[in-house]
Amino acid sequence: MHQDSAMKDVTITPDEKVAAWARTCAAERETSVSRLVGDMLKERMLEEKRYQSSMQHYVSQTPRSLKEPGATYPTREKLHKLSFPSFG
Repeated sequence: MHQDSAMKDVTITPDEKVAAWARTCAAERETSVSRLVGDMLKERMLEEKRYQSSMQHYVSQTPRSLKEPGATYPTREKLHKLSFPSFG
């Protein structure tokens, strides 16, 4: 991942098992614990942004009726095809 040039120091205090895991994980990736944690936080931030964007897209859609008045509800399979036409 690309690192921004303006980086901030942050102090964390994990328990010993977590710290040992982080040191091992960082060594396996040939990086520092600091870089490992920074990369993990950045990835979590990007996941959160993608989630928020997807949620905003979902809630901005116009609701649609699942059935006509008096009709039965569609099957799960039919709903899946309506929601994901390229996979059906």
